[in-house]
Amino acid sequence: MRFALLPVAGVRAGMRHAARPEWLLLWGGLAALYVPTLYRLLTEVWNKPAQAHGPIILVLALWLMWRKWQLLRAACGGDRPSGYGWMLLAPALLLYVVGRSQQILLFEIGSVPVLLAAVLLLKHGPRALRLQCFPLFFMLFMVPLPEAVVSALTMPMKLAVSLVTEKMLYAAGYPVGRQGVILQAGQYQLLVADACAGLQTVFTLEAMGLLYLNLVRHAAKLRNTVLALLIVPVSFAANVIRVTVLVLVTYYLGEAAGQGFIHQFAGMVLFVSALLLILSVDGALGALLPFHAGGKRARAVPAGAGQHE
Repeated sequence: MRFALLPVAGVRAGMRHAARPEWLLLWGGLAALYVPTLYRLLTEVWNKPAQAHGPIILVLALWLMWRKWQLLRAACGGDRPSGYGWMLLAPALLLYVVGRSQQILLFEIGSVPVLLAAVLLLKHGPRALRLQCFPLFFMLFMVPLPEAVVSALTMPMKLAVSLVTEKMLYAAGYPVGRQGVILQAGQYQLLVADACAGLQTVFTLEAMGLLYLNLVRHAAKLRNTVLALLIVPVSFAANVIRVTVLVLVTYYLGEAAGQGFIHQFAGMVLFVSALLLILSVDGALGALLPFHAGGKRARAVPAGAGQHE
């Protein structure tokens, strides 16, 4: 795997370019729109455990955009700005106005990638938008989902995780039973909560898997496609591992241990197990699909290295 380092001169040139009056006006306008939104997210939304992934998604999305910025200028230096950006700018501002005035975060935050896409089209053209397509898509993972959608999808997921956990532990010889989303492990009862197997958890794991896929970017398109499809069952398996660990900790160490510090540590177990599962699946796909259509062995190609997309 090769990584291309940007020359210092190119970074300084990009900083001078960003300091032009029109860019200062643009960034000032974006700040006026979204700094109050960011403050609301930090104080009302992202301070909750179910939405703690929000700031991480934002930082990663901005980093992904920054690492492609010099490549964007090199690839799109002669590209003409596109008037189609106005067709995106109008609905983006409408989304923002409606979301801000009616306190609908889905619209208010959802307007961010649409507005940035419009700016890219207006300033740099279609090729710039193609280069920044994934970072803009990645931003969607920080958009808080409506409670009705979360509630409707979370219960079936919790039931499925509870069922698989019960079957696995019972097959391993543990005295485990289940009633709905309540697991009975010996003398202890454990409720599988939304934070353990809910939609938001799977949403975060999906984002992590897609980020890994974008950074690795194998030359074999079939391998990328299959890995992207397998991110969903990998996320489910990681949730099963987390709940299984909690049940075993409670069974051996008692309820206080299961609900205390080790319960918080289970969040780390979730992400570590998800990462290990993704790496394992990726390695297995590399062994099963070692060649792409051209007959050459597939290799990892970092995003933006030696290509203009």
